[in-house]
Amino acid sequence: MVYKIKYDSDADVMSIFVAEKGKLSHAEEMGDLVIHVDDKGKPLFIEVLHARKLLPAMVQALAQDGAVTIKH
Repeated sequence: MVYKIKYDSDADVMSIFVAEKGKLSHAEEMGDLVIHVDDKGKPLFIEVLHARKLLPAMVQALAQDGAVTIKH
């Protein structure tokens, strides 16, 4: 599986497509993440809101084998 990643600079949203096909049922919002799932609960794609702020901190934490908590 190859993940497709898109970034919308106007909305500051990064989308990560984790399934090649499937019919969208609903979305579940968890803070700055929105997970879009099919009718069986399988993730189809994930949106990262406020990506410009969140991604640098996430990458830095991953590079240091750590975790990060971001508040805004």
